[in-house]
Amino acid sequence: MKLADAESHMQKAVEATQRDFNTIRTGRANAAILDRVMVEYYGSPTPLKSLASIATPDSSTIMIQPFDRNSLNLIEKAIQMSDIGLTPNNDGTAIRLNIPPLTSERRKELAKMAAKMAEEGKVSIRNIRRDAIDSVRKLEKNGEISEDEARDLQDEIQKLTDKYVVKIEAILAEKEKDIMTV
Repeated sequence: MKLADAESHMQKAVEATQRDFNTIRTGRANAAILDRVMVEYYGSPTPLKSLASIATPDSSTIMIQPFDRNSLNLIEKAIQMSDIGLTPNNDGTAIRLNIPPLTSERRKELAKMAAKMAEEGKVSIRNIRRDAIDSVRKLEKNGEISEDEARDLQDEIQKLTDKYVVKIEAILAEKEKDIMTV
């Protein structure tokens, strides 16, 4: 594994963590909380955003307008079955999700959930570091690089790891601030 590969994998881990954070609701309407909702459409799971337009007309409402009116009940059922904790209101043409204000207890739970997601992101970065260091050691063992080069590469990999762990901590701090803001 090259240094550039390791860095690109670490960047992807940070982006995946950011996407996970986007699915946590913060008391304000955000269409990203529906990103993981899958609708059973004609026998196959389909992402909600490919079946409907999703808009936020105000800070406490998400409006879902299906492209195919026949999928309205399927979308409603998928939202009810999902883990977002919102009850859909079906008016026959669109679905509205009202975002209730979060209690302080719920805010703390969401902050813990975000911290857990951040830890998963850090673990994946550390796994990438381990794989990269293993490949450097193999190169050294096979005589393709010297001991000094191997040590330098391992130091570089550690610096990359630290850099991306700090990035995850920064987006976690931002998300926690977002969650705890009333």
